[in-house]
Amino acid sequence: MARSVATRILQDHLVEGELTPGTPIALKIDQTLTQDATGTLVMLELEAMGLDRIKTEVSTQYVDHNLIQEDHKNPDDHKFLQSAAARFGLHFSRPGNGVSHPVHQQRFGRPGATLAGSDSHSPAAGAIGMIAIGSGGLDVAMAMAGEPLRIKAPEIWGIELTGELPDWVSAKDVILEMLRRHGVDGGVGRIIEYHGPGLDGLSAMDRHVIANMGAELGATTTVFPADETVRAYLASYGLEDAFTEIVEHDPEFDAEDSIDLSTLIPLIAKPTSPGNVVPVEEVAGQPISQSYIGSSANPGYRDIAIVAQVLKAADAKAHPDVSLDVNPSSRSILADLIRDGHLYELVKRGARIHQAGCNGCIGMGQAPATDTISLRTTPRNFPNRSGTKEDRVHLCSPETAVASAMTGVITDPRTLAESHGISYPSVGETTDPTVDDDLLQAPPSPEESAATEIVKGPNIDSLPDLEALPDELIVPVLLKVGDDVSTDEILRAGTEVLPYRSNIPKIAEFTFDVVDETYPSRAKEQRDGPDDGHDSGHAIVGGTNYGQGSSREHAAIAPRFLGLRVVLVKDYARIHWQNLANFGVLALEFADGSDLDGLERGDVLHLAGLHDLVDSGNSIEVAVTGADGSDKGTITAAHTLSERQRAYVRAGGTTNWMRERI
Repeated sequence: MARSVATRILQDHLVEGELTPGTPIALKIDQTLTQDATGTLVMLELEAMGLDRIKTEVSTQYVDHNLIQEDHKNPDDHKFLQSAAARFGLHFSRPGNGVSHPVHQQRFGRPGATLAGSDSHSPAAGAIGMIAIGSGGLDVAMAMAGEPLRIKAPEIWGIELTGELPDWVSAKDVILEMLRRHGVDGGVGRIIEYHGPGLDGLSAMDRHVIANMGAELGATTTVFPADETVRAYLASYGLEDAFTEIVEHDPEFDAEDSIDLSTLIPLIAKPTSPGNVVPVEEVAGQPISQSYIGSSANPGYRDIAIVAQVLKAADAKAHPDVSLDVNPSSRSILADLIRDGHLYELVKRGARIHQAGCNGCIGMGQAPATDTISLRTTPRNFPNRSGTKEDRVHLCSPETAVASAMTGVITDPRTLAESHGISYPSVGETTDPTVDDDLLQAPPSPEESAATEIVKGPNIDSLPDLEALPDELIVPVLLKVGDDVSTDEILRAGTEVLPYRSNIPKIAEFTFDVVDETYPSRAKEQRDGPDDGHDSGHAIVGGTNYGQGSSREHAAIAPRFLGLRVVLVKDYARIHWQNLANFGVLALEFADGSDLDGLERGDVLHLAGLHDLVDSGNSIEVAVTGADGSDKGTITAAHTLSERQRAYVRAGGTTNWMRERI
């Protein structure tokens, strides 16, 4: 394989396989990251495995998603996570400390390390030369237990950056340009590696913005060199001893592209996909109701300070029809914004300041008004993710967001020079950041951990028992979906749903309700109903890129709890494909994609010889009976499961398999 920063780190951590793209490999994992929307299941999984103490270099449990305490459920889960982190030996980042990705980079960043994170935006750590891979929670739990992370070896996609960003154009426009060119599946099976002289003008947090949203391209991860910019960043947080230079001066790649930064213009992703990107000037003039700055996709000091300084330079306030929402990404950055006067300017000029956390990005507050445009610096604009049904969320840079907040309509920020007589403010990252670990708790000693009791409130339930795969299944198709179905559509986030993330029976009631609100009740009826000659489970069929987006494993375990046994689609997004195997769902693919056209909801699939299929086979003939009892012939289905995944599916899930090992 060609030599690059990515291959250098991968080779250093390779414990099984060869770096031949598409083949199974296993990587030693140094660090893990979990957050509260996914970490509750991870901790329950560690408990179910019988693990004594984690075996990684660093593992940290963050509370950043579910911060709204409207009743006991979220604070109960916070106590559960705090006690579980102490029991298993993790660091614990308390509510209000900040979003996991920037905080982890600030406090635990180490170039050359590997990280598995139960959040799909974990690749943000690639900004400082780490190989950070978003994974399902069960894969992260396995890494904590000392197991390697198993993935398919990726291609390395080199993106050469040249030139300098023009005024009013920033790092968000770089990743939006990648999405404009390549769409939401352009990075599938690849690590994106940025290199070239254009890096000199990008700060570590600029790189964080770009690496974070590589997930929206479907990439395995994104990585930047660990150069002098990274050294200075780590040194500013007191982590210079963790720095190792990782630079390849003449890298080679499996695929290549290039971006001349000087040619970029302000871009915006229209609803309802991060890949629906157009120039801002193309949609300028449309009224907006909200302008939202922050999230893990624009978490830096500069990303918020630039908003304050544009408002100050224009002597302007937020338009009276616009809610200007500012979400600092960490307690440290919030302190710096206060110290340097930027927060004063924001408050003075009409901004609403929210606590350090994910907040509206995950639908936990700041939902926009019905049928109005919300501009957001967040990473995703999938349907209903904001918490408002039929939302009209557009993704953009802080510059576009503040320009539009001032005018009340979508505004190309380059026009502010003429309309408001201002030049682009010179704002960079702080070189003297506040280091505040008051809300970051170190793990106790092994002896103290062993004596710690895990605290479970009334909303926390144990993981459901999952039975092993039978040799034969006769299951109806309960749902047929199209292409690019996201995990937000399989199981949405938001204030109504996320508080039940540790209560699988309850959260399962929301499964697929964005797509078909009758699915949960029909699935339960099939699972619990009388014997009709079919198995109690069911199947789902669909198109390409099934399960894109968030890494949340609830999108696998909740339908599995409702009886899902087989998914048959054209192809899968990487993390969800692995999550299905982790919970014993057989993930099959059409040998001929056109066979999807002939399948309908209510058809019955007859699959025989499943044990031989997962033990040694790769394809199976599936007999199809129509909903009316007619014979619809057979179709060929195949799988690309690794030997290990086959064992997971056969056992009924990874927890069953791992429990026997421990």
